[in-house]
Amino acid sequence: MAYRNWLPTAWLSDKDDDNNPFGSLRKQIDTLFEDFDKGFNVRAGSFAVRSNVSETDDAVCITAELPGIKLDDIDVSVTGNRISVRGEKKSESDEKGEEDGRQFHRIERHSGAFYRMMSLPFDIDPDKVEADTKDGILTVTIRKPPEAVNETKKIAIKESS
Repeated sequence: MAYRNWLPTAWLSDKDDDNNPFGSLRKQIDTLFEDFDKGFNVRAGSFAVRSNVSETDDAVCITAELPGIKLDDIDVSVTGNRISVRGEKKSESDEKGEEDGRQFHRIERHSGAFYRMMSLPFDIDPDKVEADTKDGILTVTIRKPPEAVNETKKIAIKESS
C-alpha cells in the first residue's frame, strides 16, 4: 500500500523548514509515532531489553530477548545478591565490511548499549548460575541456596465426626 500524505500539498512545500508551522507540526507528530514503541525511559544510545523473571522451588530464571546480539557483546555478572546483564547491540550502519558508498535512508532497528540489574532476596553463588542462548533468547538460571528453598510439608487432614 502506498503512503498517502494527509496534509494538503501546499502545506508540505517545505516540510524541513522550521518556520513553516504545519511542517514543524508534521515532524513532531512523525517523531511521536516513530518513537512510540521505544518507551519513555529509553535514553539516546540505548534500548530497552524485554525480559521475564520466573521462580520455581529451587531456582530463579531470567529470560531476555537479545536478537542479533553476539555472545561476545553480552556480559552476565554476579555481585552479592545482585545479578546484572549488560551488552551492546551494534548498529547496522556501524558494522564493518560494508560496501563503500552505502547510505541508509531509514533505520528502524534499535541499537546501543543496555544494562539490567536485579537484586534477589539471597546471596547468589556464582558457581550455581547457568546462562545460555537459543534463538536470540538469553536464559539465566540461578539456583537458590538451601536456606532459601522453602520446604513444603504435607499436612494430614483429619475428619471430625
